[in-house]
Amino acid sequence: MSRDPQGYRPVGENRIREVVGLGLDDLIDLVGQVVEHRPARTVTETEHVQVLALTGNEAPVHSDIEFCRRTGRDQVLVCGLLTMNIVLGLTVRSTSGLTAANLALDEVRFEHPVHVGDTLRAQSEILTARRSQSRPEHGVVTCRIKGFNQDDQRVFSCTRAFLVPADASALRDATAY
Repeated sequence: MSRDPQGYRPVGENRIREVVGLGLDDLIDLVGQVVEHRPARTVTETEHVQVLALTGNEAPVHSDIEFCRRTGRDQVLVCGLLTMNIVLGLTVRSTSGLTAANLALDEVRFEHPVHVGDTLRAQSEILTARRSQSRPEHGVVTCRIKGFNQDDQRVFSCTRAFLVPADASALRDATAY
């Protein structure tokens, strides 16, 4: 009898599906644990420039190398919104892939400069997980998220609250996830 590998579930004869996200019961069991998310991700010039264009951010600290050199920097800084989105995005697959809604981002901190070419990784400490009082088909989860660069310097942190399904299996069955 074969066993399905961790992170997969059977969906038919000789067929397994990758598990994305966790449900309330899984996250309740993880309260107090730190989840190290993989893979890490390297910030590219293309995404840096695209974020500046999409947001209309014209700050020279992000786009003008001569300005940066004249103000003591040898390279432009990656926009904080890109840093935040990369770090938060790294957490989604393993914890909040089944999220119904984001509820809050609190205590947002940009703690160390990020540059094009830096490789970021993330971790989530599961702080609380409980059934929602107003939407009992969901649970409310709160995590402390931290992002680090390749030198283990913390570049970003925040507290994030989001809704997950109380019954992850039912949602997976209904949506083919």
